[in-house]
Amino acid sequence: MSKEIITINEEFIRLDNLLKFAGIAPTGGQAKYLIQNGEIKVNGEICTMRGKKMRNGDVAEFKQRVIEVAVD
Repeated sequence: MSKEIITINEEFIRLDNLLKFAGIAPTGGQAKYLIQNGEIKVNGEICTMRGKKMRNGDVAEFKQRVIEVAVD
């Protein structure tokens, strides 16, 4: 499993927006579906809150993809 770094220049990014930005979900609706169905882990635990604020160092996982948030 390789880790991808997504760099943002805000304090946080919402989980659903992170999934779209990383290309995991093509639309907000698809991101919402993945999150609400428990397919996304945040920092090792299943997260069903699409508005979850992802901050520096937080990690989202979907299947074999690992996305880490970095604040610029």
